Amino acid sequence: MAVPSKTDFCRRRQGWIKEQKSIFLNDCGLKSRELFRLDRGVVMDHVIGTNVNAAAVAHLMNELNDVQLTGATLYVGYPILSTADSALSLDAVLTSVEHGVVVFDLTTAREIPKNGLDGFWSAVEDRQSEIELALKARLIRHKDLTVKRELAVRVHIITYLPNTPHSEPIGDSLTLATQGNLKDVIERLDGIKPEFIKPLNASIQQIINLKPPKKRMGVTRSNSKGGILKAIEREIANLDRWQKKAAIESPEGPQRIRGLAGSGKTVVLALKAAYLHVQHPEWEIVVTFQTRSLYHQFRDLIRRFMFEHVGDEPNWEKLRILHAWGSHSSPGTYHLIANANNLVSRDVNYAKRRYSFDEVFEGVCREAREEIAQRDDKSVKKLFDALLIDEAQDFGPNFLRLAFESTKSPKRFVWAYDELQSLKETAVPSLARLFGKDKDGESLVKLRNIDGQAQQDIILPVCYRNTLWALTLAHALGFGVYRKDGLVQMFDDPALWNDIGYELVDGDLTPGSIATFQRRQDASPQFFSQLLSPQDAVQLYEFSTDTDQAKWVADQIKMNLEQEELEHSDILVIFPDPITAASDAGLLVAELRSRGIQSHITGVTRGANEFYVPGSIAISGIYRAKGNEAPMVYVMNAEYCESSWGGSIRRRSILFTAITRSRAWVRVCGVGENMKPIADEWRQVIANKFRLTFKVPSPEELKKMRKINRDRTEDELQRINNSNKSLNEMIELIERDEMTLDDIPIGLREKLKKLLGRN
Repeated sequence: MAVPSKTDFCRRRQGWIKEQKSIFLNDCGLKSRELFRLDRGVVMDHVIGTNVNAAAVAHLMNELNDVQLTGATLYVGYPILSTADSALSLDAVLTSVEHGVVVFDLTTAREIPKNGLDGFWSAVEDRQSEIELALKARLIRHKDLTVKRELAVRVHIITYLPNTPHSEPIGDSLTLATQGNLKDVIERLDGIKPEFIKPLNASIQQIINLKPPKKRMGVTRSNSKGGILKAIEREIANLDRWQKKAAIESPEGPQRIRGLAGSGKTVVLALKAAYLHVQHPEWEIVVTFQTRSLYHQFRDLIRRFMFEHVGDEPNWEKLRILHAWGSHSSPGTYHLIANANNLVSRDVNYAKRRYSFDEVFEGVCREAREEIAQRDDKSVKKLFDALLIDEAQDFGPNFLRLAFESTKSPKRFVWAYDELQSLKETAVPSLARLFGKDKDGESLVKLRNIDGQAQQDIILPVCYRNTLWALTLAHALGFGVYRKDGLVQMFDDPALWNDIGYELVDGDLTPGSIATFQRRQDASPQFFSQLLSPQDAVQLYEFSTDTDQAKWVADQIKMNLEQEELEHSDILVIFPDPITAASDAGLLVAELRSRGIQSHITGVTRGANEFYVPGSIAISGIYRAKGNEAPMVYVMNAEYCESSWGGSIRRRSILFTAITRSRAWVRVCGVGENMKPIADEWRQVIANKFRLTFKVPSPEELKKMRKINRDRTEDELQRINNSNKSLNEMIELIERDEMTLDDIPIGLREKLKKLLGRN
């Protein structure tokens, strides 16, 4: 068995490891707690894709725990490489400072024949050669991994054998290891300089070319907004450790992906869909969503991934990108399910006649489930090998359950969401409500994260889209942290603040305690703080009239284009009211036209799936803006999001969603008295240095909060208005001495006293 010589190797290597580790730690800025873990050699990310040989992988991972590694990542069932004949899936790949890139081949070593080993060794050598050539072809394309004309990273291939063969191959062209001696074999392999780790992982993840930055040929100044944006776009190349897991890891069962706006959920789902399609081209895979403009984004991301890995177009008949509802001319996920189950496929016009604005889709999905439940065979037809849902927070339980029941065993059902972005006040259902309960009332499905296995519940805490200032302001306004009348909404578990990238800097999380949170440094990319300032990144403006607001925004857009080197597609204008957005935009469209600037209203003056148009400013309602982003965002008529009673949760969530569309700069604008409370809260966030301080609500307070601030039905609103009118009339009669308090029945007086006292 051929391995490198051991002469003087260990002594020289210890000094080299110590030196390289110091460089790596300084480069990454790791904390003291992580230093301790590195000294013990146990820092290694595991990214578990399709597992070709579970037993061998388990042994491999166990033995790697004894190997000293720095900043290491172990990919299982990934990446997929393009060869002349087909796609080549690697069994396991290790990247680290100490050993560069090491590929573990498990495929050709599953069973060692008892005789005739010459043919076996020949197959192993062919396999190693194929892997090495394919991986080198991948790596050499990345300039950061080359020195002059040579690849700066040596590719090591180890065939990992289940047991020791009775004879060894002739020559020294193969590197072999067996269970028990892997540590000795791997520690003799060459390492790399720390600066190559980041581009090495980027090339393996193949993210650099998935979201190519604009060329921005018109940028002439590095300090203009266009110049700053060019620098920001160069920085976003790598997936982080959580995104890697979410994109590549696919358990044999459901998977939940939670993350903030801008944490990469859409990119992760696109990569996951493409990865599954390459691994299993025969599968029926569907990606579905609510916002129609996401169609082109998903299609583009998936195509890029496919061409990078297999050099071919996806089979769009097997991997389908579908709107959740669809239409008769463009079938969606609901239509597929309805037709497969011989149900009448309801359209939007039918649903609008039957249900309220926020219930149209959930209503037809409920009808479908009820109709199936009445049949003798109550089961839903199984259509999908894998179903991936984006924007799950905007779907009610009936669609999610219908989609889940339409997924084949073992239920590869992936749903991604951000609860605070719900624009319909539809909380994502609990596991029990989504998947059903057993006879003991427990959820039939439980999500488990087990070491060494694909994770079923992943949180993406790092926000790459929004600055920490915009995100903190969005959360403050979305929750009503500094609202005069108190919180509008809050997480059931306050510990979730830590999961989404905040840290507790004062107080504790017990109900009734005062807690203070701020964004963690590791939850926001450093380039935001290096390239932007909070004074420029987030701004709020109040106006007396709608005309004044429209004129100011139009002037700012003109300046963005002519002086600050931004392009039309860098700018997005959002109107929060989903009902009146198109008519509200009329003033701005006219003001822009008078300045020679072309604009379009998404979904109105352009097609439903067309969002950005070359040479035109995108103006959008909040529903079409969801799932999209822009470097410069103008939120107009923000006063709509302030409501003294009823509907506050939905309106504040709309404001959160609008602000978090921004990738660099956001301008929140509003008109009149209703804008003043929002402006006061905004100023308090800045005065408190972007910290959020609030009293942790009890479960009872949360329940009351949600009841008070929920959306009201038309009947409820009418009853409340009539009651307020009657109460005002009674007060006016008392103030004019036409009625006294004694005229109010004593029983009613006592009830009023109790209610007022309780509140």
